[in-house]
Amino acid sequence: MENLGERSHQNQIDSDEQPTPYAESIFYYFAYGSCMCPVDLKRSLGEITHPYVIGAGTLKSYRLGFYRYSTIRKCGVLDVVKDSNSSVKGVLYQLPLRLSDKLDRREDVPKGGYRREIVEIKCQDKIYKNVRTYVVVNKSPQEIAPNDWYFNVVLRGAITCGLPEEYCWNLFNHMYQLQQQQKQQKQMTQPA
Repeated sequence: MENLGERSHQNQIDSDEQPTPYAESIFYYFAYGSCMCPVDLKRSLGEITHPYVIGAGTLKSYRLGFYRYSTIRKCGVLDVVKDSNSSVKGVLYQLPLRLSDKLDRREDVPKGGYRREIVEIKCQDKIYKNVRTYVVVNKSPQEIAPNDWYFNVVLRGAITCGLPEEYCWNLFNHMYQLQQQQKQQKQMTQPA
C-alpha cells in the first residue's frame, strides 16, 4: 500500500498536480540546528517527527554561525547567514501544515527571535523549492558558544539523519572551538 505522505511528497516534486483531496497539506522544512534531531523536534511539536524526514540536504550560499543567545537554552544557538562561498548541511522534513504554528513558536517567530526564510534545498539528487528555514532576526556581532546539551543535540541530529561524516566532524570542531574560546575568555576576566 502506498504511503499517503510519500504520494503527496511525489506530487509536490514531480508535477504541478494538486495533491489528492485526502492527502494532508504539507510544507518542506530545512533544519540545520537542534531540529535536525527528530527526538528534540518531537518535544516541541508534540508528535513523532522521524517519519517526516526526507533526508540529508544542502543549502547553498549560506554558512552556519552561533549568532543568537537563547534564554531558554542558556547558550548560543545556530543561525544561517548568506555566504556565496559556503553551504550548510541539514535535514529536510516534509511536515504536515498543522504543525506550522508550533514550529514558528519553537523558533520564537512571534517574539522576533527568528524569521522564516524560503530557500532551495538539494536532497537525494532533487531540488526542493519553497522550503522553509529560519534565520535569526537580531544577530550577535560575534558567535556565542553552545552549551554541552545543545552541542550534543545538534551532533546527534546530524549523525542520526545521515549528514556526511566530514561535515559532522567540522560541526563538532566549530562548536568545540567556540566553547574553548569562551573558557579562555572567562579565565582572563576572573580575578587571580
